Amino acid sequence: MTLKPIAVSMGDPAGVGLEVAARAFHEHASDLPEFYLIADADALGRAARRAQISLAVRILDRPEDAVPGRGLCVLHRPLADVEKPGLPDPANAKSITTSLAEAVAHQKLGAASALVTLPIAKASLYEAGFGYPGQTEYLAALTADWEALGARGPVMMLVAAGLKVALATIHMPLSDVPRHLSIERIVQVARVTAEALRRDFGIANPRLVFAGLNPHAGESGSIGREEIEIINPAAALLREEGWNVSDALPADTLFHEAARSTYDAALAMYHDQGLIPIKLLAFDT
Repeated sequence: MTLKPIAVSMGDPAGVGLEVAARAFHEHASDLPEFYLIADADALGRAARRAQISLAVRILDRPEDAVPGRGLCVLHRPLADVEKPGLPDPANAKSITTSLAEAVAHQKLGAASALVTLPIAKASLYEAGFGYPGQTEYLAALTADWEALGARGPVMMLVAAGLKVALATIHMPLSDVPRHLSIERIVQVARVTAEALRRDFGIANPRLVFAGLNPHAGESGSIGREEIEIINPAAALLREEGWNVSDALPADTLFHEAARSTYDAALAMYHDQGLIPIKLLAFDT
């Protein structure tokens, strides 16, 4: 079966994303599956020149015209303003979000096999009226009417260096995390994660561990009760469904090498709890 090309959304043209795309094509084109950008071709050219990359760009009329070996393929979508490196511009917010929405539409139509998102700068999008915490939640809205293969996300899971970490909460102030945790939320995130491990990673009986929210996983309730009242009851419900899930474990002993060998994915309760270990282990990859 011949896969359709991968759609790559523009991200913020003032950031590093277009340079990364240009460099990936320049240095690894022969190793990569076919992909195309939905972006301002002129901004891509400027990013390549700033990075001192010689880049052949091929403007497409439609995704189906992407042909391997004929340059980096781009569906040209002009920016409102020329980008200023390092200075995200709210004037370009519509171009950024439209690129993402168009890439999703291509997948729904079967013109693209997958989506890769280049990084955005959220503050400038918020200034322009973007109503989502990030790309993950925007993707969820764009695909809300799609038939789901199983439990519906979105769930953010990072994978690197023999570690998979999914997040129960993502981009919110730490002070808001406890009130956003619920049995229902944790069960749903765990179902999505476990189903993905089984379906996408070929793990027949995935093992999940839950990080406690509080130090020492609450120390039997003496330094926090979220483990007793929310996390462990969620784990019990999942075990009743047949999933291999732990009760809340102390997060500070969950990510060393020996511990990582005992599970297939960890569910962190908040952003930095999960991202610090994975970036420590695999920041460059």
